[in-house]
Amino acid sequence: MPATARKLALVTGTTSGVGSATATLLLEHDWEVIGVSRGAAARSHPRYRHVRLDLGDLAQVVSVLERDVAPSIANGGWSRVALVNNAASADLLGPVERLGALELSAVHSVNFVAPVWLMGFVSRHTPKDAVLRIVNVSSGAAVRALPGLAAYSSAKAALRMAGMVLATEWESTVEHAPTRANAAIMSYEPGAVDTPMQTTARSQARSEFPWVDLFIGMRDRGILVEPEVPAVEIVAFVEADGSPVFCERRLGQ
Repeated sequence: MPATARKLALVTGTTSGVGSATATLLLEHDWEVIGVSRGAAARSHPRYRHVRLDLGDLAQVVSVLERDVAPSIANGGWSRVALVNNAASADLLGPVERLGALELSAVHSVNFVAPVWLMGFVSRHTPKDAVLRIVNVSSGAAVRALPGLAAYSSAKAALRMAGMVLATEWESTVEHAPTRANAAIMSYEPGAVDTPMQTTARSQARSEFPWVDLFIGMRDRGILVEPEVPAVEIVAFVEADGSPVFCERRLGQ
């Protein structure tokens, strides 16, 4: 890529964990980064811009991003644009029979509705001559049934399928289809990452989350990885050429 090439990434959940590590690495690789999270900015950098938003507040997400971020994507003269859908809620751990409808809807707003809308938002506003890469940070729970994770797993599974659907739309040959010539999506399983979500899961009472030992065991067996490890693979994908329109990868594979 020429030294003058301009690269923009929109990354959600940049306050901590994989999102923070990914934003840091992108900045080191000369990307402009727009970070979105509920918390205040975790960094100060001339190429970093922070947008403080709760992805569960969908009306606010749409309003703010269409007003303040869409022009930056559409008119920035970017050669490459990336979206990293990383933010997620680990709320509502527990048996299906105890899930409340309103609470389930709130979790799905963060883990599914907002990320799918963001895929369409970035695809819609990215100039057709720019390379587009999307990473949907997924989980093994999106493809394997784990007790107590119905809210989280179902949203991640739905996001995985939505990414597949968008890829087929980009490749469609029917008239008026919103095709893209150089775009790719990766559904990415980062493994068991040592993040605040893991801490939340381990802190649950067994009476509310009978399977808490699954997460305690991950820590005790030393299998948790630092967020910087998956961040390297995420950045490698958004910078790569020749990727299939849709792919699935796991950490280290």
